[in-house]
Amino acid sequence: MNPSSIILLGLGFLIFIIILSNAKVVPQRSAYIVERLGKYKTTLQAGFNFLIPFFDKIQYRHTLKEQAIDVASQICITRDNIAVEVDGILYLQVMDPQKASYGIDDYRFASIQIAQTTMRSVIGKLELDRTFEERETINTTIVDAVDKASDSWGIKVTRYEVKNITPPQSIKDAMEKQMRAEREKRAMIAESEGQKQAKINVAEGDKQELIARSEGEKQRRINEAEGRAAEIERVATATANGIRQIAEAIGDKNGIDAVNLRVAEQYIGEFGKLAKANNTMIIPSNMADISSLIGTAMSVLDNTRKKA
Repeated sequence: MNPSSIILLGLGFLIFIIILSNAKVVPQRSAYIVERLGKYKTTLQAGFNFLIPFFDKIQYRHTLKEQAIDVASQICITRDNIAVEVDGILYLQVMDPQKASYGIDDYRFASIQIAQTTMRSVIGKLELDRTFEERETINTTIVDAVDKASDSWGIKVTRYEVKNITPPQSIKDAMEKQMRAEREKRAMIAESEGQKQAKINVAEGDKQELIARSEGEKQRRINEAEGRAAEIERVATATANGIRQIAEAIGDKNGIDAVNLRVAEQYIGEFGKLAKANNTMIIPSNMADISSLIGTAMSVLDNTRKKA
């Protein structure tokens, strides 16, 4: 192989290396900034791209994905002069690669600094107790401040999240005592409310019991009265039926004789009882005349019947 052939072969290999080195493949969700002779030329998007050798150069490489940037903890003074340590996470995304390259030297560093200064300002307007409650307000304020400042940088701030708000140990101890006292207070209130409700329930139960007992007593008396009334009515009915049957029996044949015999028996029986109960007994003058006795009784019965 002659020298000229070697030179041509070496020159061809060099050209191939130069062409290969200037062929660029941009990954997905990425953007490359190309400068030609030190001046912005174009922005390479995802895919295969070719640069002019010795003239074009990739100066900046940007990812178009959302980035999570850790904001280091810093000391902030609250409105009530308490020093707290606060850190967070900033989420942003490159929207314009050209502005992100030439609008600011380091947009990540600048965004962190604005987030920290804004955080100190917001915390300084809040008391310690409110800093734990106003996390959403702090996040929104920081996002608005950084997003407004980064608009000329081609950056979009999506959100900010406060990770930790750490007060001094002495404040932690005081807060713990306060929370313990608050829990004990709530426990005592709950216990007293339970006792109050228990007493109310017992009183309500006693009331319902007395009402039920009085209703039962009332019903018992009504039942007893109705029972006595029914008893009296039945006795009266039975007596009336008995008297009616006696009257009917007297009106039948031989009824008067039976009445005479019954009256005589009762008359004699009563005198017998009187003799047993007393040593002295008054005997009627006509005691021996039973017929006159019966006649007297029958006359009384006739008078009674006539009056009826």
